[in-house]
Amino acid sequence: MEAPLFVVGLLFIPIALGIARSLGVYTIVKEREAQVFTLFGKVIGTIHEPGLRFPVAEYGVQALLVPFFGKKHSVSTALRQHYLRGQMVNSEEGTPMGVGIWYEMQVNDPVAYLFANTNPEGSLQANVASSTISTLSNLEMDKMLEDRHSLSRTVRQTVSPLSEKWGYRLGSVYIRKVYFTDMQMVHNITDKVVKRLVQVTSAMKQDGENRVGLIRSETANKVSQKMAEAEATRPAVVGRALNDIRKIDPEILDAVLEVLETNQLIASNARIDLLPAGAPMMVALGGSSNAGLQPLDQ
Repeated sequence: MEAPLFVVGLLFIPIALGIARSLGVYTIVKEREAQVFTLFGKVIGTIHEPGLRFPVAEYGVQALLVPFFGKKHSVSTALRQHYLRGQMVNSEEGTPMGVGIWYEMQVNDPVAYLFANTNPEGSLQANVASSTISTLSNLEMDKMLEDRHSLSRTVRQTVSPLSEKWGYRLGSVYIRKVYFTDMQMVHNITDKVVKRLVQVTSAMKQDGENRVGLIRSETANKVSQKMAEAEATRPAVVGRALNDIRKIDPEILDAVLEVLETNQLIASNARIDLLPAGAPMMVALGGSSNAGLQPLDQ
């Protein structure tokens, strides 16, 4: 007997709970969810706290009439994100530009969200798009491309008051992308940028070569000056050294001068004729016309 009763209990309890839930005796509220109860077209209450809730305990016997003469609305209060692509604007120069804008929204008043606007999310998208277009239209191109943070705050400040009336709070708003829609213009700008980079690179290279040439010329000038100073100083140094040698021993000075003269003759590669001692000069010169060097017979 216990086994059949247990089976009957397993089947009866879920059925009884389902009937009780369908009759509005209790309800289960999920995380990030709100439930709005209406009766005869009027709102009788809203439950925000998650968990097992009993509408009868909060709203009285009229909560039991909701399944028959009213409705229970479940509204998600989780943070939602949307991205609008390809919003067209024109810059001050008349250039067509595409804009992508990202924003967040969260329901903070479920009743207003349900009944203040038949399509609140569509209306929010339309308002964000129109506010973005009105804020960015006829702006200078550089400001449109560089000041996206301040422009995003302007869009949020414009849309937020109206979104509060519709039961949701507008979160972060950010203009993520501003781009050119005319591909020919993109190619022209790319060509100009490439040419400008080539010009800048050439100018930098030429400037570097000019600086290197200037450094080399200055270095060569300084080296030539130092060499000239050294050449000018050498005779005085040599003269002082020879004077000092003459004071010590004149014979040493004569020997040094002979050595210097011999070195000069050797370095000049001149032709030398040697004459025997005591020989007539003219005869010796005539006999040695075909000889560059005549040995001496001592």
